[in-house]
Amino acid sequence: MHLVFVFVLVLASISFAFALRLSALSAGLSDKEMSPRIAVVTGANKGIGYEIARGLSLTPGIHVILTARKAALGQDAADRLKQEGGQVSFHQLDITDAQSIQTLRSHIESQYGGLDILVNNAGFAFKMAATEPFSLQAKETLKINYFGTLAISNALLPLIRANGRIVNVASQAGLISSLKSQALRDRFMADDLTEKQLSGLMKQFIDDAQSGQHQSRGWPSTTYGVSKIGVAMLTRITARDIGRLNSNPGVLVNCYCPGWCKTDMAGWDRAPRTAAQGADTGIYLATLPPGSSDLNGHFFYDRAQRSW
Repeated sequence: MHLVFVFVLVLASISFAFALRLSALSAGLSDKEMSPRIAVVTGANKGIGYEIARGLSLTPGIHVILTARKAALGQDAADRLKQEGGQVSFHQLDITDAQSIQTLRSHIESQYGGLDILVNNAGFAFKMAATEPFSLQAKETLKINYFGTLAISNALLPLIRANGRIVNVASQAGLISSLKSQALRDRFMADDLTEKQLSGLMKQFIDDAQSGQHQSRGWPSTTYGVSKIGVAMLTRITARDIGRLNSNPGVLVNCYCPGWCKTDMAGWDRAPRTAAQGADTGIYLATLPPGSSDLNGHFFYDRAQRSW
């Protein structure tokens, strides 16, 4: 089953590369001018992130910068992909560390001049049996999953080139319907919601968790779910404002749920999907061909658009 998924992903990616080549040729670009597309995948030393990096690195015309917080694990993952023929290099990245983010940005600017694909996969979830106070879980989970994703996105978004792709890994655990308060749902789904207002809502959840009032104020009792609501709504905002945030044409921003996959985060015993299956839609969105402007600012599951 794993080999079948890899074959399908590579076949689709070859079609994407062919479409890009035709577009470049029609624009009069030479082979020398058609340099590889550069992709960054965060949290890619294992699990779904690794499989996304794998699929992209095996795609003709794409070079993957595999990132991970722990350098030894990330370098080992990149080396394994190289042995499979993947076009990949490693760079350390901690999305909660401003200096680490700036170092990666400087590396991309100096070595490649820009970026074509950003997959925000890095994330964290406390185990079901975690004994840490809910307030601490809220603070730590949102620090990584929402505020970390926001930080790396804002740092790299100006580097995204024409026809670039941004893919955020969200979750069906973070659907708007999980909010118990209609007032909260309305605030999150407001068409004019700003990034500042969204971050304010995320901070409000942390404060409500600290005071023990999160349930009475309409929040679900899942810190991971709330963090992914933030990621999903950040996707909507970035897609809506992409013309202001990045002047290059054709940039698409989407998010998706990989499903319940066999990973260290989600567990290995009961999860029905492999990490490769969970990576499929992420690779699909990262390699949407030029001209896919209708596929922007949406939430996907199994390559199909779903409601927030």
